Amino acid sequence: MVDLTAAAVFSLQGGIFALFLVAVRRRDVAAAVNALAALALALLPVVIEVALPTSISGGVVFGPALPLWLSVAGLLHSYGMLGLYDSIRWWDHLTHTVSAALAAALFYSVVVVLPDTVGVGQFPGAAATVTVAFTFAIGVFWELIELVTRDVGERFEVEPVLIHYGWRDTAVDLAFDVVGALLVVGADLRLFVPLVEQFPGGARAALFGTAWAVFAGSVTMALWLGLTDWTNS
Repeated sequence: MVDLTAAAVFSLQGGIFALFLVAVRRRDVAAAVNALAALALALLPVVIEVALPTSISGGVVFGPALPLWLSVAGLLHSYGMLGLYDSIRWWDHLTHTVSAALAAALFYSVVVVLPDTVGVGQFPGAAATVTVAFTFAIGVFWELIELVTRDVGERFEVEPVLIHYGWRDTAVDLAFDVVGALLVVGADLRLFVPLVEQFPGGARAALFGTAWAVFAGSVTMALWLGLTDWTNS
């Protein structure tokens, strides 16, 4: 089973690289940048496993689930950037659901193993509530990135690497982000619990680092957008 999963991961990553080559051939900078970023993210677990010294508790073992999920999400997004976001209405919804579910599954596993880390203790339903809220916050962070890249592209007259389709699309994207999180907590998906249990300290640090990055980044981008709108008015 692991061998089949590894083959699937390799095939998906090869697909992302192929889409990168297609984007380069088309001279589509945005699609090429997104495919390259998706491939880098999909390869990140393998890079970390190889890069970290094996003396640290025998090394880090992510298992097949995380690389597989990252590869699926990356392939969906890379295809979308090559035109499917425009031609297939539900493709963006699918991509947001899959990506948000991944973020939710990782966060949910941390909360289940380390409930006191986010102050939920053993309150019924608290883990599900904070998981949905955190996933929504990440969704807002992503939508702000789309807005900032649009403004930067307009200011410097270059093609933005991400496309913003309007406020209605933003609201729908956030709704499907919540759907992804609800699927995870509704199924009580604890897929990444073994990974968190390997390195609870690292998981705690990653959680706080991500939370602060999302908070600080969102505030900074919101101020940037507000200032840009004010100077253009």
